[in-house]
Amino acid sequence: MSLFINPKTDFAFKKIFGSPQSKDILINFLNALLYEGESVIEDLQILAPYHAPQIEGIKQSYLDVKAKLNDGTDVIIEMQVLNVLGFEKRVLYNAAKAFSTQLKAGDSYDLLNPVIALTITDFEMFEHSDRVVSRYQLKEKTDLTTYSDDIELIFAELPKFTKTIDELDSLTDKWLYFLKEADNLDAVPPNLEKEAAIHDAFEIAQQSRLTRDEMEVLDKQAMFIHDSRNAVRLGIQQGLKKGLQK
Repeated sequence: MSLFINPKTDFAFKKIFGSPQSKDILINFLNALLYEGESVIEDLQILAPYHAPQIEGIKQSYLDVKAKLNDGTDVIIEMQVLNVLGFEKRVLYNAAKAFSTQLKAGDSYDLLNPVIALTITDFEMFEHSDRVVSRYQLKEKTDLTTYSDDIELIFAELPKFTKTIDELDSLTDKWLYFLKEADNLDAVPPNLEKEAAIHDAFEIAQQSRLTRDEMEVLDKQAMFIHDSRNAVRLGIQQGLKKGLQK
């Protein structure tokens, strides 16, 4: 059994970054992924914090972590393991929905706060680019001037991150390594241990700290991911077989 839970599962991701005690962890993580390690975010509020599930809550969704920054910006953080049909549209829909539902009837549009959708994927979304972290805004098509920065989509594609533990030279690198490799480690590497927030994330991610109910949810999510990937492989094999027969 691995010493640490896999932060790439929805349940584990929300437990690590969305627990009531995860505020400083999430601030550090968002500064790393959104602002290249600069201490731009000084405070935030975790919306709908993680709570340990009941047995009957296994079907509950752990899709994302939501936070409101001290400047009013809403941030949606999602960990996505499986590449499903229409996923890129779902990211845009969720960001647009978070932006549009801020106002009540009669409210002025200038009350709208920016929305950032941070999506971490365990698959490659943009085959045309080798960039690990990509950022998208509304731009003019020809000269690329910004129309609005009110909705920003940021993606981190873990398969494109290939640095070894000895090559980590930024806070962003360290968090990406944590997400990708935590469940393969039997101890916290010294250069990650020095980062207080990452140290605390490893503390929450210890398998030994999980309740029996949490372990059951984690096991069922891992089984679902495994079965879904096998279903995709089977579909590909059957499609190839039919194609060869034709």
